Amino acid sequence: MVVTDPLARPFAEWRAAGRRALIPYITSGFPHPDQTGPLLDMLATSGADIIELGVPFSDPVADGPTIQRSSQRALEHGANLSSTIQSLREFRARHDTPVVIFSYLNPIVRHGVDRFIDEAVDAGADAVLLTDLPQGCDSALEARFEQSPLALIRLIAPTTSPARVQEIALHAQGFLYYIASMGVTGARATLRRETLDEVADLRRRVQLPVAVGFGVSTPAHAAEIARVADAVIVGSALIDTIDRGGAESAANFMRELRAGIDQA
Repeated sequence: MVVTDPLARPFAEWRAAGRRALIPYITSGFPHPDQTGPLLDMLATSGADIIELGVPFSDPVADGPTIQRSSQRALEHGANLSSTIQSLREFRARHDTPVVIFSYLNPIVRHGVDRFIDEAVDAGADAVLLTDLPQGCDSALEARFEQSPLALIRLIAPTTSPARVQEIALHAQGFLYYIASMGVTGARATLRRETLDEVADLRRRVQLPVAVGFGVSTPAHAAEIARVADAVIVGSALIDTIDRGGAESAANFMRELRAGIDQA
């Protein structure tokens, strides 16, 4: 069933080298569309192993206030799926850092699923994460992504049953995105104590790499997660940093996250 998995080789190399991946998230078009390219460049040169590039959407129900605001501001400036793909195309001419397009399903269906896949692949995307396309909800639609050159990333929650984990892992590609805290995305002061044990257990039961996100907010959080996971995902805390201090502050934050992960 799996035609290709562009992320399999880099994760194998990182695992062999004892490296834990840092995966930052930014919203395309935030704080302004002309800053997406420079921010992507900054991430690629400040320690990112993979970048999640979010498509702005008017109803991001899985996201908390920070990413909701970033989407709204991006939309107000005219950012959309097409501009996201174009930003990726321009970035790919400068960097080879793998990129996951992070989106809700609606913009892609409106754009055209096959058209999206073709354009995303042509622009240099490595994977796609669709927050509201759970495993088994539409087998025909899911198969179009699974059989494409894009790796289809799947989400796992703390409440996901063992049987359901196995079902999801059977169809997932790239890595499994483990949700560290229930609810929406957003920076948090502390991690759930159970998260580390849950992630360690999950890695024993699946072959795919496990990345952890939702609420990872500090270098200390990143270091804790890196001790048990294959990758650390940071979104809202990075968006907040960009909003407060721009690209320079974000680059400093990235370097601090990278150092925390590497010292774990």
